[in-house]
Order: sequence, then C-alpha cells, then structure tokens
Amino acid sequence: MSKTEKSYTWIDSPETLADFIAEQAGIDWMAFDTEFIGEKRYYTLICLIQVATEKGIYLIDPLAIDNLDAFIDLLEDPSIRKVTHAGENDYRLFYQDFECVPQNVFDTQIAAGFVDYRFPISFGKLIEAELDISLGKGFAVTDWKRRPMTNKQIQYALNDVIYTKDLYDSLVNKLEKNGRMEWALEECAEMTAKDYFYRDPNHEALNSRLLQTSRKKDRLFLLRLFTWRREEAEYKDYSKEMILPSKYFNPLMRAVRSGKDALRDNRRLPNKTVQRHGELFLEFSNEPATAEEEAILAQVPQYKKEDEDNDMLLDLLYILLKYRCSQEGISHQLVMSKADIKRMRENEGLRKKLLGSGWRRKLMGDNFMGYIENFDRLELEIDGGDVKLKLL
Repeated sequence: MSKTEKSYTWIDSPETLADFIAEQAGIDWMAFDTEFIGEKRYYTLICLIQVATEKGIYLIDPLAIDNLDAFIDLLEDPSIRKVTHAGENDYRLFYQDFECVPQNVFDTQIAAGFVDYRFPISFGKLIEAELDISLGKGFAVTDWKRRPMTNKQIQYALNDVIYTKDLYDSLVNKLEKNGRMEWALEECAEMTAKDYFYRDPNHEALNSRLLQTSRKKDRLFLLRLFTWRREEAEYKDYSKEMILPSKYFNPLMRAVRSGKDALRDNRRLPNKTVQRHGELFLEFSNEPATAEEEAILAQVPQYKKEDEDNDMLLDLLYILLKYRCSQEGISHQLVMSKADIKRMRENEGLRKKLLGSGWRRKLMGDNFMGYIENFDRLELEIDGGDVKLKLL
C-alpha cells in the first residue's frame, strides 16, 4: 500500500492554537511527534509539533507561538492517551523547555517489543510490518526551521502521525491477545515520573571512560574540564563540541601535567585553544579540590577489567535471559542488556528500574532476578553433568 497526502490544519498563532485546544474538548487519544534541530546547539530547538486526534490532523509551529502552555496541558491530561513512537525523545524536550511530565502514555516502539519485534524498531519498519505502508526517508535530516516549509517537508512530517492510531490499534489487539498489555503500559508509565527525565549535570563526566581510568589528580582536572565545557555551551547555546572537541581531553590532560610550556608546545592541541584558555586549563590542574568536587568524584565508578569468571557468568545470564524472552516473544533488549547488569551496580536509578519492575520479575522469575541483584555473590558450579548457579 502506498501513502497518500492528507489534509491538515496549520497552527501558527495564539488564536489558532486556542481554536485547536477548544476543538479537542472530550478527546480520548492524541498521537503526536516533533521535528527538531540539535546540531550546533546546547538546547535542542523544537521546530514543529505534529498532532493527530479524532478531530483531525494538525501542525503546530512553535517558532511562531510564544506560549505553548495549553498544548502542554494536553500532554499532562491523564484522561487523554498520548500515542508516540520513541516518545521519550519528545517528552525529554518538553521537560527541558517546560518541565512537562506527560501522563497516560503509550509508546508503539516499546509496545512492539512485547509482541515479538526487536527493540528498538524504527517507525518506518514497524508501520510497514503492521500496516503494509511504506514511508519515505528523504527528509529525516532537513532544515526544520525553514519557513515556509516545502510540501515535501510537510507530508514527511505528517506521515509520523497520520498512521499512528492505526498502528496503536493493531499493537493493542496483539497485546490483549498475548496478555502483555499490562506489561507494556507498566513500561510506558516509566515516562510519567518526573525523575525519569532528570539528568545529573555531571552525567557526562561520571560516565567518561577516560575519567574513570585516570589517576586522582587527572580525574579532578577532567571533571573541571567537563564542567567548564558544559557551562560555556549552556551560556552560549552552542554544542559542547563547538566549545571544546572531546578528542582534545586526553592530550590536554597529559600536557597540563608538565606545565605551561608543555601545553603550549603540544602539537595535538590547536594554538588558538591554548592561547585563549591555556591559563584556565593550568588553574584546573593546579587548584585543590573543593568539598563539592570531592563528593562528585566519589561517585565515579572505578573501572576495572572484569575477570574471566565474571565475564562467563554475565554471558550465561544473558543467554538465559535471551532464551526466556525468545520463548515469550518479547525483545530481550527491552528487558535489560549485559551493560545494564554491569552498570546498575553503580547506578541506583537503573537498579531501581530493573529490579523494581513488576513485569520483568514476572517474566524472568524471582530466582533469576535474585542472581542479577546479587551478581557479585553469584557462582557457577559444575559437578559431573549438573550445572548450577548459586549465591555465596
């Protein structure tokens, strides 16, 4: 089946937005998507909001409307089911700009993982598989700030919502047949909690392998470098790479150890960067740590090479997980990854999500979740033909 052009309502003023909101009184569902630009910016810019409801199809121009509070109210209205695909990205933008926490959400990418699709699956592939509709990809990267928009841009944007309700109905039908609707809604509901969208401002530093594997004084320097780059990017609304490319972190760290001359003469560092910020970088290296910095560095996971036994145990657990998920027609990537099992030992938020999830425990069972929870105490015992996992 091929796609066809659809009519829509263009909303680019407070008046047309008010008309749109009034028209949505009493709706039960709303499908939406966004187009945005994140390149060369610290704050991603929402350029277009596509909406489909039982009342019609709409394109909202956030570049022309200063106040979107009325639309945010729709996202936070628990009586309206919001249908998205990979909606976490959109909700994160609305949280960034408006501190919006959505309610009553259903994400087709998540739902697909419960009906024997690989997670994550693209919208186009899922639409083709479920509805036999092929969507074009030519405008995935385009200038969404452009006004007026071209007809091809508009039709590409509309494709992201005009089929979403049919996709939702198809997936719900499958979820109800296989008894996984409750599980899918539980996973989607993760996005309705405010702390889901919170990100520690030091997230990048805390997850930097370079920082994790460096010696104490170097870790302090790198933490300051990450902090300075983030604050400069935020102030100027530039991408962090425009402030200081990540590839210079390691040579900077090594150069400042030997002082000003080594920093100036390092051929791997741009002269302009050293001339402009060299003194500041030396201060980062020489100033003692504050109590706040010490507290942040105490959170850094200490990277160490896993020993061979732990690697084998991790592989075994993951094989068991994949086998169980294959039996149940659920994407194992949706349940947890091997990296998740490692990371959750240092990441309390991830630990809470994975171990506190009702549907994951029902799927995998208390014994398996106990092995994951107590991975550091887990031992593999092979006695003759018997293979056993046990906790020490």
